[in-house]
Amino acid sequence: MASNEFLLNYLPIIVFIGIAAVVSMAAVGLSLVVAKQKPDAEKLSAYECGFDAFDDARHKFDVRFYLVAILFIIFDLEIAFLFPWAVTLSKIGMFGFWSMVSFLGILTIGFIYEWNKGALDWE
Repeated sequence: MASNEFLLNYLPIIVFIGIAAVVSMAAVGLSLVVAKQKPDAEKLSAYECGFDAFDDARHKFDVRFYLVAILFIIFDLEIAFLFPWAVTLSKIGMFGFWSMVSFLGILTIGFIYEWNKGALDWE
């Protein structure tokens, strides 16, 4: 009897997983039925990284794509620190405020340095 109660506690999770599976399969199935499935040369061309993904892995490629992606990830993660700071700003007081101001100052100095070095320029 105790095991039945224990298993009943997991029933909402199982129902949620079942509904999620049905909705996701329905979305994929509908997209296969409704959407046009004729890829053209434009759809099959290289994108985002700038070179053909199914080519020899030992050829030279342009590193600018990766540089921009790394810079985006770095700044995106640093900006993510602003959300918890903004939520707890009233509780952390002036020390927390000035700590974040110094963090944002360092972030701004790094951004200006990258801008001056030309890391953000696309030639």
